[in-house]
Amino acid sequence: MSPLAAPVVSATAPRGLAEVRAEFVDAHGYLAACTAGLPTLGTRSAIMGDLLGRPDPLHYAAVVEASRSHFARLVGVSPDRVAIGAQTSVFAALLAASLPDGAEVLCPDDEFSSLALPFVHAGRGITVRTAPLAELAAAVRPGTAMVAFSLVQSACGSVADADAIVSAARAVGARTFCDVTQAAGWMPVTADRFDAVVCHAYKWLCAPRGVAFLTLGADLAATLRPVHAGWYAGEDPWASCYGVDATLASDARRFDVSPAWQAFVGAEPALRLFAEADAAAIHSYTTGLARRFRERIGQQSAQESAIVSWLDPEGRDLATLTAAGIVASGRNGRARVAFHVFNDASDVDRAARALDS
Repeated sequence: MSPLAAPVVSATAPRGLAEVRAEFVDAHGYLAACTAGLPTLGTRSAIMGDLLGRPDPLHYAAVVEASRSHFARLVGVSPDRVAIGAQTSVFAALLAASLPDGAEVLCPDDEFSSLALPFVHAGRGITVRTAPLAELAAAVRPGTAMVAFSLVQSACGSVADADAIVSAARAVGARTFCDVTQAAGWMPVTADRFDAVVCHAYKWLCAPRGVAFLTLGADLAATLRPVHAGWYAGEDPWASCYGVDATLASDARRFDVSPAWQAFVGAEPALRLFAEADAAAIHSYTTGLARRFRERIGQQSAQESAIVSWLDPEGRDLATLTAAGIVASGRNGRARVAFHVFNDASDVDRAARALDS
C-alpha cells in the first residue's frame, strides 16, 4: 500500500442525474465541454478554501490519492494501476520511449497531436502510420507494435470502434493505447479493454487543467522504463527527495509525475462527483441532447456522441453562434458544439435557432 494517505471508497448508490446537475451553475449557452469543462460547486469551494489557507503538502498528498482512487473507480480498475501526471503528451512520451527501435505505431488521421507527436518524434527509427478512423482496425497489420487512438475524436466527435480495433491489435500482438479525454465524463469507459489509457481531466470531467491519469495493464507496465521518475515516483515519496538511491514504487505510481497540488485540490471534488454518478444516465442525457440538436440542424448520424460537428471552413457558423452568446469552438475546419450534463434543452433550442437565422 502507498505510504500516502489512502482514501476510503464509498459503496453508496450512484448519484442521480439531478444531483450531478445541481453541482453546476451559470451554464446556459456553454457548449464547449470538449474544450474545457465548467467547474463544479465543490471545485470552487475547494480551491477557494485552499487559497484562503496555508499550503499543506500532507493534505495535498491525500487529495492526490483520493483523486487517483476516484479515477480508478470511474474507469473500472484498481488504484495501483493508475499513474498521475499533468499532460497527455508526457504519458504518450513514456510509452514511446519504451517501444523497440524501428517500431510502427498506427494512429487515426487527424488524431490529436498530444497523443500522436510523442511517437512521431521518438526517434530510434519509430514510425507513425495513419489511417481513417473508420478503417483503423483494418489498417492494423503484422509488425504494428501499437495502436494509439482517441476513443472519441477531438476535432469531430466521432467514436472509435474500440472492439474492432482491440481485436485487430490482439490478432497481431500489437498494444492498444487509448485516449479517453473526450469520452470520460459523458461516456462509460472501461480501461481494461486496452493496454493503456490516458485521460486529461479538464474537459468532460470538469477538473482544473493539469490533472491527467494513465492506467496500465500489468504486462505493458512491466515493459516501461520510468523515464520521468522523480521524487513522487518513489515507494515513499517523502523519503525519495534526495540522492540516487530511492526505491521506486512497485505499482503504477513508479510512473507518477510530481502533481500540481492546487490543480488536484480542485479536481478531487469533480472526479468524486463523476466517479459516483450514474454513468449510463449521463450518457443517455448528453447524447439525447446532441441527437435533438442534430435533428434540428438536419444532420444524420449513426453514432451516439455528445459532440456535434460540421464543416465550417471559414468559421461563419462559429461566428454566428458566438454572436448569439453561445460558447462553441472550431477545430480543423469544423464548427463544434458539446452537450454535457450541465446543459439542457434550452441550449439545444438556442443554438439551433441561431443557425437557422
